[in-house]
Amino acid sequence: MTLGRVTVVVERTRPRTRPHWAWVVAVVSFITLIGAAGFRAVPSVLIDPLHEEFGWSRATISTAVSINLVLFGAISPFAAALMDRLGMRRVVAGALVLVAAGSGLTVFMTTSWQLLLCWGVLVGVGTGSMSMAFVATVTGRWFVRHRGLVSGVLTAAGATGQLVFLPLVAALATEHGWRLPALVVAGAALAVVPLVLAFLRDPGELGATPLGGTEPAAPLAVSGSSAARAVRTLRDAARTRTFWLLAGGFAICGASTNGLVGTHFVAAAHDHGMPHTTAASLLAVVGLFDVAGTILSGWLTDRMDPRLLLGGYYTLRGLSLMVLPALFAPGTQPSMWVFIIFYGLDWIATVPPTVALCRNRFGDAGPIVFGWVFASHQIGAALAAVGAGLVRDVRGSYDLAWFIAGGLCVAAALLSLSIRPIRDPGHAETRR
Repeated sequence: MTLGRVTVVVERTRPRTRPHWAWVVAVVSFITLIGAAGFRAVPSVLIDPLHEEFGWSRATISTAVSINLVLFGAISPFAAALMDRLGMRRVVAGALVLVAAGSGLTVFMTTSWQLLLCWGVLVGVGTGSMSMAFVATVTGRWFVRHRGLVSGVLTAAGATGQLVFLPLVAALATEHGWRLPALVVAGAALAVVPLVLAFLRDPGELGATPLGGTEPAAPLAVSGSSAARAVRTLRDAARTRTFWLLAGGFAICGASTNGLVGTHFVAAAHDHGMPHTTAASLLAVVGLFDVAGTILSGWLTDRMDPRLLLGGYYTLRGLSLMVLPALFAPGTQPSMWVFIIFYGLDWIATVPPTVALCRNRFGDAGPIVFGWVFASHQIGAALAAVGAGLVRDVRGSYDLAWFIAGGLCVAAALLSLSIRPIRDPGHAETRR
């Protein structure tokens, strides 16, 4: 009797490859940042409807927007410190609830101080907790590889949010009054909360290794007051030369973007005979090219010296602002389109290299330091918004404002190039 040989064939199956958890966090962060940008942009659309219904002056209504802008920058470092203690998902979920409360409660308001509280304080604190320091925290904790690129993508979410929300809010306000958009914002903020609670995790919670890292991240172990830590981080960073160079450059960044162009471009174009609608459309196009430019800047930050990138960005922005007065003319000429495209690509391209420098120079405290640097951005924007208005009132033209901003951008380039190259990327800066 012959026994036949039995051959057992074992089929090897490839293990299923799941996306790294870092990409899940990045997607949820992108959605959150789109919403935060849209929530901040809504009050500008509601100025006229609120004025018509309540009779409040535009100055009063604009004060709520100003409080929002200041808190958007000022709360950023404190939110970053709180994320170190409580984790990202708790802080961001709480911020979304604040935004929903601030927006939703406006439908019951009867006096102007309630507007200042709701749209100014509540929405300002909420959106400030999801600002650029949040980007620095996400990329710092979850990404070693592709950190610059992801910083660029998440930063671009700010421009995308405004483009998505503003037309929708404007249409709703025109057709149904201002209350429906306020409720839509509140509902959208609350809708993101479950997503954040489920997926916006810190690597230490999961025992996960950051993308491109070699060791699993340790759980959060920060104790004490988050506010005190934010202030202590500012005190330590302020002893370094690098912090002041970064803060000075970023203040000029805010002055030459949100403060000047974002606030006064439409009015300046109208001075030269361009219709408001055309000028506003051009500013929207700036936002479109901003998305591409910021993502490209993130990709370059992974491959080049961030100091050199900042030097190039500020120099080119300064030159473009200096030639802008010569480009204004009735209608939209090809030369103006060149400015819009070029300036749009450079609008917030400065964020990824600035985040990288804060991380490289200040280590784990980098996101909090960047929060303070970002606060200087908002201060610069506020000063430029007022200063350019004064120039227009006194001289009857914005031309001097463009030239001053152009010169300041060249100065920002020099500040950035003056940052000393780091000798050992593994060590944070102490006093230089």
